[in-house]
Amino acid sequence: MTDTPSLPPKPVSLSTVREQVYMVFPNDLNANDTVFGGLIMAQMDRFAAVVADRHAGGVCVTASVDAVHFIAPARRGDVLIFNAAVNRAWTTSMEVGVKVDALSYDGSNRRHILSAYLTFVALDGNGKPRPVPPLQPETPDEQRRYQEAQLRREQRLRHAEEIKQLRATVSP
Repeated sequence: MTDTPSLPPKPVSLSTVREQVYMVFPNDLNANDTVFGGLIMAQMDRFAAVVADRHAGGVCVTASVDAVHFIAPARRGDVLIFNAAVNRAWTTSMEVGVKVDALSYDGSNRRHILSAYLTFVALDGNGKPRPVPPLQPETPDEQRRYQEAQLRREQRLRHAEEIKQLRATVSP
């Protein structure tokens, strides 16, 4: 068995998606006249996938979505503004953070409406996990997100292990 050569680190800026917009139309609204949360989540996943694919240099798939926080609603006529970046990369996976703002139709009111963290896994041509480059955070904000991503990962892994242990003791 040969060791996989280490990949050179990549800066966050090489894969970031900035200020991508989606205009809200009446068919995007629920009975409360606010945007369907699932529509925002689908757009978020698409932009996060672009970020992950860019960082990995190939196909990535969504492994999990966590910490989705709907902070405020988006309404008819708003423009949704998506920003997404890799927060941290591990061996074959990475966390992508997404922030969504809503801008009123007249541009007078921009508000933060959603934040979320998505985990992606890079795949090779056979659909198996493959190595991803490490991340090189450069700004204080990128450093903070890099550290926070590790805490979220440890919590996800700990939670998965706790569920596994519980199921082993409760299984029929």
